[in-house]
Amino acid sequence: MEVCDIHRWDVSVAEAVEIQRGLAGRVVRSGRLDAVELIAGVDISGANSDGMSRGAIVLLQYPSMEVVERSVVTMKVEFPYVPGLLSFREMPLILAACKQLSTTPDLFIADGQGIAHPRRLGLAAHLGLVLDMPTIGCAKSVLCGTHGDLGEERGDQVSLVDKGEIVGAALRTKRRVKPVYVSIGHRIDLDEACRWVLACCRGYRLPEPTRLAHQSASGGNC
Repeated sequence: MEVCDIHRWDVSVAEAVEIQRGLAGRVVRSGRLDAVELIAGVDISGANSDGMSRGAIVLLQYPSMEVVERSVVTMKVEFPYVPGLLSFREMPLILAACKQLSTTPDLFIADGQGIAHPRRLGLAAHLGLVLDMPTIGCAKSVLCGTHGDLGEERGDQVSLVDKGEIVGAALRTKRRVKPVYVSIGHRIDLDEACRWVLACCRGYRLPEPTRLAHQSASGGNC
């Protein structure tokens, strides 16, 4: 899979913030996906004491959710751990894993935020812009924003709002289990993003693409 970097990665914290602000307006917050055959899940492991981290992309056939391809890369992370700037720490790993894929997926689901981010450019949105591909952020926790009461049934959802703007949705993927937090990454709208996250769930809280990517990034077997 070809990757085209749209900026340098060896930047300071201040430069990273300015890059985010400049890129956020380029995110396409609309789009529908009619013919999806391959979905990629993306996740990163935490760095160890030597600063080494593992990035994983697992490519699945839709709707069977059978694993088609897996790309795992281990390398040292250079950018410091700064909340809100994790994409600058993690994207070099993800892009290295992308370059090893022999097939280009139709959709990426990342374990992280899309526009549900203080500067509206979380990992999934950043990845979508770099790849110019449809991407969805599916996070396990809230980075910014609040939401109202959420129903207990699978498929229940409620808007996640930050500073008066809808930036995502709390989505119940399994009855009476903690929700996930879905947001637009790039080239998809929020309702469509929620629909695809639900469509990829197979009895677990997390959709299969990111669940299996997490296993691979953590060194487990899928």
